[in-house]
Amino acid sequence: MIYSMTGYAVKTKEIPHGSLGLELRAVNSRYLDLQFRMPDEFRMLEPELRRILAAKINRGKIECRLNFSMLSGTEYPQQINSDLFLKLLELNQTVLSALPEAQGLGVADILKWPGMLENDALSAEDLHETCLELLESTLDEFLATRAREGEKLKILLLERIEQMRQLIVSVLPRIPALITAFQQKLKSRLQEMELASEDDRIHQELSIFANKIDVDEELSRLRTHLDEVERILDKGGLVGKRLDFLMQELNREANTVGSKSIDVEISRISIELKVLVEQIREQVQNLE
Repeated sequence: MIYSMTGYAVKTKEIPHGSLGLELRAVNSRYLDLQFRMPDEFRMLEPELRRILAAKINRGKIECRLNFSMLSGTEYPQQINSDLFLKLLELNQTVLSALPEAQGLGVADILKWPGMLENDALSAEDLHETCLELLESTLDEFLATRAREGEKLKILLLERIEQMRQLIVSVLPRIPALITAFQQKLKSRLQEMELASEDDRIHQELSIFANKIDVDEELSRLRTHLDEVERILDKGGLVGKRLDFLMQELNREANTVGSKSIDVEISRISIELKVLVEQIREQVQNLE
């Protein structure tokens, strides 16, 4: 199975004092980038949440939002965090001793200080297990959405690959036809100039011409790269970076086919091949 790097999931859980919600959303990123949005009283849970997410997600910019909503109309008594309060006063006094003209902390500053007000009804420690359970269920749904989108992308990529194979097949019979046409043109030119048709000279010119327009090697490499793309998609797992590399190789071979072309149709096919490679590459950027 392959996974898209984009995904979204949200879950809520009702608890005695209110509702706990967790939201996961992701967009493309070259590496794993975890970002957390949560109330200060839940910050102690971040290392554990980070560890769980990193164990199951490999790439993408992931935003994790954790929030707690109290029951409407319910108020719970709050008290000052004594240890933090005393430490803050100590630091405030140290700063004022060094900078007498500095403005000290006011009551509003102290009360707004992260973690200063403790809520007896809302304890991150008490909600630790609940938060982890909510993360696990949200993460399962999140990964499921990534897997579903990944499968859709796989189908799309295989369709593009089949189109490329058909274009490659259409090039093959044109090369002999071009050589035959060049041979007839060469003979006609010699006759117009009333020169003897020397078979050795004609064979030599034909050999040079055939070698110049020969794209059999490039077409073979294109088919080989497409086989490898299909193999990687069938195997699944972490495919994004490997497929991105193969897109560079496919584009290089398609360019070479176009540069060797003296035929309008082959030039058109080369352009279509490059367009399809670019379409595949854009979708590959979405894969983990």
